Amino acid sequence: MFTGLIQALGTIKPLGGDYWKITCVTESSDTIMRDLAIGDSVAVDGICLTVEEVLKDGFIATASPETLRRTTLGQEQTEQKYVNLEASLRVGSKVGGHFVMGHVDGVGKMLSKEETATSWEMTFSATGAIARYIVPKGSIAVNGISLTVAEYQPETMQFKVAVIPLTYAETNLRYLNPGSWVNLEGDILGKYVEKFLSSGKGDVTAPTDESSDDISLAFLAEHGY
Repeated sequence: MFTGLIQALGTIKPLGGDYWKITCVTESSDTIMRDLAIGDSVAVDGICLTVEEVLKDGFIATASPETLRRTTLGQEQTEQKYVNLEASLRVGSKVGGHFVMGHVDGVGKMLSKEETATSWEMTFSATGAIARYIVPKGSIAVNGISLTVAEYQPETMQFKVAVIPLTYAETNLRYLNPGSWVNLEGDILGKYVEKFLSSGKGDVTAPTDESSDDISLAFLAEHGY
């Protein structure tokens, strides 16, 4: 589990087969490399990868066929890109973003970006599999970055985020151009709400007088969702 607060930038290079080499390239890379061990999880552009070999300045991981299918690792890249890196959340650590699982739902594209007086406004496209979890003022992970949805157009499945200067400077968002692929992960809370609504029933282990209550939008609103 991650928080969507990027700790360092790196590069990623295929080594053949399913193997990938991730190299830390920024001064803050000590946050990633400190105590890094085989079996640890690191979010690479929002993709949860398992460390299989620790290097002096990075690590080697395997990307499964499912990961390649769902993420930017399976897309043709026309430019050398930096990847966002975040070590997994430790017990007792601050959660400054939102709960990011590192399980990418699919890819989208950056459509535009515009600098304003206080931020960068960036617009992205999504697919139906991801768009169902996008809500205005809700959370979404873009290349592993925890961002808040400022606007959402359901007709075109496009959403806009406002990126503060610090986030823009410390992540690979500043290297994106219109047409660049990005990894998208919807908020885990939205996925559970969808499951509860589709099942139509509450927890089967709940007391008898409550277990038969249907889960509805009114029920979820009453209980804080």
